[in-house]
Amino acid sequence: MSRERGTVRRGSRVVTLDTAGRLLLSAAGIVVALAVLLPVVWMALTAFKPETDIVTFPPRLWPGAFTWEHFTDIWSRIPFAHVYANTIVFAGCVTVFSLLFDSMMGYALARFDFPGRNAMFIIVLLLLMVPFQVTLIPLYDELAKMGLANSLPGMIVPRMTNAFGIFFMRQFYLSLPKDLEEAARVDGAGEWRIFTRIITPLAKPAMLTLGLFHFQYNWNDLIWPLIMSRDINSSTLPSALALFAGQHVVEYGLLMAGSLLALAPVIVFFLIIQRSFVTGIATTGMK
Repeated sequence: MSRERGTVRRGSRVVTLDTAGRLLLSAAGIVVALAVLLPVVWMALTAFKPETDIVTFPPRLWPGAFTWEHFTDIWSRIPFAHVYANTIVFAGCVTVFSLLFDSMMGYALARFDFPGRNAMFIIVLLLLMVPFQVTLIPLYDELAKMGLANSLPGMIVPRMTNAFGIFFMRQFYLSLPKDLEEAARVDGAGEWRIFTRIITPLAKPAMLTLGLFHFQYNWNDLIWPLIMSRDINSSTLPSALALFAGQHVVEYGLLMAGSLLALAPVIVFFLIIQRSFVTGIATTGMK
């Protein structure tokens, strides 16, 4: 009986420790989540604060009064609608073209056996290690010679493919069984039909995940659009919002309102593909 009681006591103690560990882990996760969300919450609330509340000391998270003046003023201070459209065209076109070319190149490197395939893959890996700032000036000079400076096509063309996207899609295609392609070839399907009708539908989670990466990166990019745009009419949201950070005065209210409006499309895009996001990451094995 004593042994049985001791076993029961030990079992209950193990259950208690396991429950305590889960509660501690959940509490730590909540603290980390709140720490990550605090800047976003502060930005959202600051967008609705009057200027007197923004510059008050000590700073307060919750505004003393709510106002919409920053959201109305930003449309008159800069051509916000035009800049917003430029950003949608820039990020959207880069995402569409990158998915097309990255998936085609990744499929070729994963499935086709042609001379120089390994050397080409090594070049792709090397390009992953080269910082973008190294090629910024030569790339701008070449685009200026072609007359593409200060234009949306000039910003879009160099981003139409990406070394990370090629590597990402190649790794995903390597995880797919080759039996599907061999069965399609036996039925008389060509390579283009195999790629478009069989492989591409299976690659939907990976392509949506890569599309989110491309869209978010180009939507938030500051350096490249700032270099390629000479005036605000050809700029994107990040470079246009940088105008509110002057040399002596920073207009935090307008900056936070514009940042909040700029954040909306990325959040909507993520909410649409969130079910496929984890699947795309999980199925892209590093082989």
